[in-house]
Amino acid sequence: MALNARLDHRNPLVFDTHELGRRPGALLRLTRTIDAPRDLGIAEVIGVPEGAPVELDLRLESVMEGVLVTGTARAQAEGECVRCLEPLGLELEADFQEMFSYPDADDRGRPKAEPADDAEEDEDRLFIEDGLFDLEPVLRDAVVLALPMQPVCQEDCPGLCTECGARLADDPDHHHDAVDIRWAALQGLAGSLGDGEKDEMSGAEAGVDEKQEK
Repeated sequence: MALNARLDHRNPLVFDTHELGRRPGALLRLTRTIDAPRDLGIAEVIGVPEGAPVELDLRLESVMEGVLVTGTARAQAEGECVRCLEPLGLELEADFQEMFSYPDADDRGRPKAEPADDAEEDEDRLFIEDGLFDLEPVLRDAVVLALPMQPVCQEDCPGLCTECGARLADDPDHHHDAVDIRWAALQGLAGSLGDGEKDEMSGAEAGVDEKQEK
């Protein structure tokens, strides 16, 4: 990616590498708990609610071309079961590793004689700006990869009844009597004939009663 706009050191996802230095092999371990940024997860499926605590454990290693960041993010994710639509929560643990490059060094860590003209070469790279790097894009990618694309409240969730929408886990014996549509018309016809026969029988009985009265 292109060099970022000037980073704000007050942003909880911006980290300072000055203490680490640029001597290859230097290590620095950091822990930080931050408030989750907005839209951290898979939109309308599952994610970490905005403002929820996210625990970060980071290992910063100085290498020739920049700083190699290895870490783990832990948080509570919330979403909706794709089968029964009930709310669900799960413990999220996302691992990640990313290289943040020095803007003044090439891939071998040597100072660049001239600025790079190939924008495509830097498109997917992350850079250190004034000794700072922004972890947010890395965190977002890691969280999305760690979350299930189709979350379920339990592995054997039976979902909803396709006819009435009832939650099948609440009523394992739930069912509807199946009616073969090929017989539905005949059943209606049989009902009509039955009504007609009843009318005829009622008329016959009335005639018998009249004769008895005479």
